[in-house]
Amino acid sequence: MFKNNKKPGRILPTLKFMFGIMLREKPWFIVIYAVMGLATAVTSVAGIVFPKLIIDELVAMAGGDLQAHIINAIVWAAAFMGVLVLAGVINAVGNAVQDVLREWFAEYIDIKLAERAMEMDFQHTEDPDALDKLNKAQEGMSWYSGGIMGITDSAYRLAVNAVTAVTGAGIIIFTCPWLLPVQIISLLLIAWLQSKINTIEQKSFVKLSKFNRIFGYVFWQLSDFRYGKDIRLYDSADMMNRKAKYYSDKMCDVWKTESHDERKMGWGMDIINSLRDGISYFYIGYLAITGAVTIGDFSMCIGAAGMLYFSLNGIIDSIQGIVNKCNYAHRYIEFMDYPAAMQKGTRRVTGGDHTIEFRNVSFKYPRSDKWVLRNINITIDQGEHLSVVGLNGAGKTTFIKLLCRLYDVTEGEILIDGVNIKEYSDEEYRKLFAVVFQDFSLFAFSLRENISFSDDSKNDPAINEVIEKCGLADDVSKLPDGLGTMMFKSFDENGTELSGGQKQKTAIARALYKDAPVVILDEPTAALDPVAEYDIYRQFDTLVGGKTAVYISHRLSSCKFCDRIAVFADCTIKEYGTHDELAGKPGGIYAEMFAAQAQYYNV
Repeated sequence: MFKNNKKPGRILPTLKFMFGIMLREKPWFIVIYAVMGLATAVTSVAGIVFPKLIIDELVAMAGGDLQAHIINAIVWAAAFMGVLVLAGVINAVGNAVQDVLREWFAEYIDIKLAERAMEMDFQHTEDPDALDKLNKAQEGMSWYSGGIMGITDSAYRLAVNAVTAVTGAGIIIFTCPWLLPVQIISLLLIAWLQSKINTIEQKSFVKLSKFNRIFGYVFWQLSDFRYGKDIRLYDSADMMNRKAKYYSDKMCDVWKTESHDERKMGWGMDIINSLRDGISYFYIGYLAITGAVTIGDFSMCIGAAGMLYFSLNGIIDSIQGIVNKCNYAHRYIEFMDYPAAMQKGTRRVTGGDHTIEFRNVSFKYPRSDKWVLRNINITIDQGEHLSVVGLNGAGKTTFIKLLCRLYDVTEGEILIDGVNIKEYSDEEYRKLFAVVFQDFSLFAFSLRENISFSDDSKNDPAINEVIEKCGLADDVSKLPDGLGTMMFKSFDENGTELSGGQKQKTAIARALYKDAPVVILDEPTAALDPVAEYDIYRQFDTLVGGKTAVYISHRLSSCKFCDRIAVFADCTIKEYGTHDELAGKPGGIYAEMFAAQAQYYNV
């Protein structure tokens, strides 16, 4: 698994991808990088040339024109200070712009990741491999690579170090040539040890990914107020703390091993640097003592040697940094290119009546050998109200997931108006359905946005109509900002927490507002008592009117309002018919369920 992380083929595509984003979004920033690079390179060269000129002028005072040498030294010093000040101003302004863009590009990447995650096939949200790739993409583009700016910074340092290395090498060749092989040999040894460290870090990254995702899940549950009641009432804090500690310890073990292995490489680097410095100073000192170079040359050689070494080291470090960061950042590209789980069509859905047909449909979830549905055959005509009933685990919700194309069938086909649903575009197909699932979600937006999922619905009279129909109007009138009231207190201290019944009415209002031709209730009232559930289904059946409707329940509240009833058991439809037909069937599943529950529905 780790070997794949080192593929050279990942580097150039990642660089092309990252620089493509920068050139497309902020092309003018390349000019800022160029000016900053030039200022940095000039400063480095000035730092070794100007001291040499100043020292030579000061040494020459003993046997020459004192005043002329003092003036020359002052001029060189002033010029040096001018270069430093100008370069400092340029870099200060450039760094300020970099900080702003760093945040901008980080937000850009986060938004693109979020968009991709929301656009992915639903089944990937329940796929551990896809979730791991998402986690690696997030971490690889933030903590480990620094994102677009992290990679760009490494490329920038590579260019600057290349310029200063050439300058340093030129000075050394003409003044103290034997320093060149000393610096190069030392550098190669350091680079070899650094590559070992990079390999260790890559291995640790792979090991940490799963532990970090699980730790993050447990950690955020501990701090999320929405889970406060369950944690307290079930005294689960200790269990969650133990889990968090367990995975925290796992991560610490990885970091400990990484640190231990890297420490050995660090000792080797320290020894090499000490030998390099000792040999360099001895050689240049010998040249100065024998008169082969001046005192100013001695200073310049020392500076040039240091500049060459650190520039070459910077080049290799930048190259390794680019390779390393690209390997991490490529996780983002992999996630953005994560293959679709389902075939996508382009066909548009025509207007008018719609007929739904399940033809010999069988299904088992990915990575599972267990059939959840087998040989489902059913037709739902336009305007028909179908009740799907059965015990928990009978496959009712899976039936709806297939109908909404959150998963594709394993065998058989689903047809809309005689056309396989795989031929329709996702956007077009999902316009057909308004669904209220049992685990429907409300978001920390305004109540209006929770119903409409739109930014421009403020003056839409349809929202007022649906909240009136759903019996939510009186509740809305009591809220501090009406439909503009924020849900929850996550971002607004005046936000509100709706009751269970209000939440269900909001979810139903959302489904009605969409005004889709097919409306589905998938046990959104399972937490209510049977009588309350019956009232909601009766009210909803009236609101749905002539639309096609599918009601899912393991209780029978919806059955009296439906044209047909499909009874799910043993992974298939065991019984199908009207309420009267099934209730009067001796020994039938529906008849037994209805007899057991009849006391609740004699209303």
